[in-house]
Amino acid sequence: EQLVSFNGEKPKPIPESIKDPADMSVNRSNTTQARDILKQDEGGNMNMSLAEMEKHLKTLRLHGMIATLETRIVQANQGASFTEVFACLIQDELDYRKSRLTQTRLKASGLTEQPTLTEFDWGFNPKLPKMDIYELVSGKFIREGHDALLIGSPGTGKSMIAKTVANAAILAGYKVVYREAHTFFEDLFEATQLKRRKKISKLFSETDLLIIDDLFLRKKMPEQAADDLLEIILNRYSAKKSTLLTSNRLVEDWGKLLRDNTASSAILDRLLHHGHLLKFEGKSYRLKEAASRISQSKQKKQDEKGKNMDLSKEDL
Repeated sequence: EQLVSFNGEKPKPIPESIKDPADMSVNRSNTTQARDILKQDEGGNMNMSLAEMEKHLKTLRLHGMIATLETRIVQANQGASFTEVFACLIQDELDYRKSRLTQTRLKASGLTEQPTLTEFDWGFNPKLPKMDIYELVSGKFIREGHDALLIGSPGTGKSMIAKTVANAAILAGYKVVYREAHTFFEDLFEATQLKRRKKISKLFSETDLLIIDDLFLRKKMPEQAADDLLEIILNRYSAKKSTLLTSNRLVEDWGKLLRDNTASSAILDRLLHHGHLLKFEGKSYRLKEAASRISQSKQKKQDEKGKNMDLSKEDL
């Protein structure tokens, strides 16, 4: 068996080309080098074959270390000390676990896309509160236990920003639940029917950030909407957990839409006590995208028509 050992020689600086964890992916060259390096230690020290190391690391569920082990062995042979290599392996494992945890939280959140502000067209609607939006995405309001309301006309980017805030929060390590408003109320209704109300209420009440998107998009709200929303908002307010809501309806209309002015006042009172109210004005991004698709479709048809005419001329 080929065995792993460190020969105790004075370590050399780690080459820049292999310092970056992004360069630690296992490849065929690294595998060959690693296996060539693993030779019997004649000093009688305790050693272990590469296969044995991988097996034991798997037993310990140190999958991040397994993924970079062969590259780290090559790194050790280039002169890095045991401490340096071991520290890198620990960091590899931490990075791996953080990545896995992020993916788990993303899946649990209900978010189906991961937008960022780099994708946002600020020039199309220059009136948008850009600085306030950046502050929301920074997560400061979550750390402070504050809330946010994004109010404005349809298509002005409220949902896009809400999803961007959700994605940034997940990447920062927060637990997030994202629901479109109709799904939020449906979840509560179904849980009540199945006698699982306590579980879903706990989820909505205790997550670090709850996002309810497009509140009042549907004109007719469920009969219990006011009570359901009030329950969750009161729970979150008491626990100092952050809530972000988006709506295309003015807050003055919420009482009428919920058919309960008292509940509406209580909800808004909590949300705005330590809340950020952002108004979205301007043109519709959806109409812009639709116009762009129509234009591209027309151009494609014209190009195809021109190509067919050229082919017809060639046939003649």
